[in-house]
Amino acid sequence: MDDMTTRGSGRWRRAISGLFPLWAWLFLASVVAGFVLDVPIGVTSLAVLVFFALCLVRPARQDDRGPVVVDCPVRGTWTVVHSPASSVPSHGVRGYGQSHAIDIIHPRADGTEPSYPLFGGFERPESFSSFGESIHAVAGGTVVTVLETRRDHLSRTSWLAFAYMMVIDGLRDLGGAAAVVGNHVVIDHGEGVYSLYAHVRKGSAAVAVGDRVVAGQVLGEVGNSGNTSEPHLHVQLMDHAAPLRAAGLPMLFSGIKQPEGAVDRGWTKKEPETGIEPGMPANFQVFEA
Repeated sequence: MDDMTTRGSGRWRRAISGLFPLWAWLFLASVVAGFVLDVPIGVTSLAVLVFFALCLVRPARQDDRGPVVVDCPVRGTWTVVHSPASSVPSHGVRGYGQSHAIDIIHPRADGTEPSYPLFGGFERPESFSSFGESIHAVAGGTVVTVLETRRDHLSRTSWLAFAYMMVIDGLRDLGGAAAVVGNHVVIDHGEGVYSLYAHVRKGSAAVAVGDRVVAGQVLGEVGNSGNTSEPHLHVQLMDHAAPLRAAGLPMLFSGIKQPEGAVDRGWTKKEPETGIEPGMPANFQVFEA
């Protein structure tokens, strides 16, 4: 693994960002207070603005640093949703150190029409082929975080289920990083680089805090815990062990095969990107590892 130097820490921004759940709760409390308490509107309005502004503080961006080259965390044939090769931040937000995160999932069967039904969509995670697949360490290092006690919930693969996810799961931010990324493993690779593997299957962690791991070692299994619509692996590199205090780091996967023109058309009616960025598939491109 190369290019593992880290830059200015921006400690105050990390400290504020790390308290995001507190600011979010205080923001909501200020909104409620403005309606139910006999408090001057100027006071509550100021509190709302201050706590909302604090919710938006993030660590300094690391977008312009060279990508860290790591091993691929999965084996076999996969496709990508939310790739930094398509946009940065890849998930639309920079919170939780996920500006350059990637979601990896099994391709849909050939001939699958992209569709999103109005009803249904609450399926058991075991019905998805990605569920239970092995997750591998992208590089050697020391395990600093393991969480494997959160449940693998039902999928959210219809408009009704998606609305449920936005309303109910949207409140996960109030519970901190673990409520969002679900069961997860974090590895310290040294020189300010950490990898995070999210939505791990409940009870599947194959490592413990303090373990030394090598590249390719099995860490656990793909699950459906946390803020997720169906089983997949969310993986990212970041510059701090705590996602709320971290900025995302660019990365590339070594040794993957990216067949020209191999795309998964089962996800979107738009034509997927076909231009290849070596080491980082774009959205809906199929790759082999």
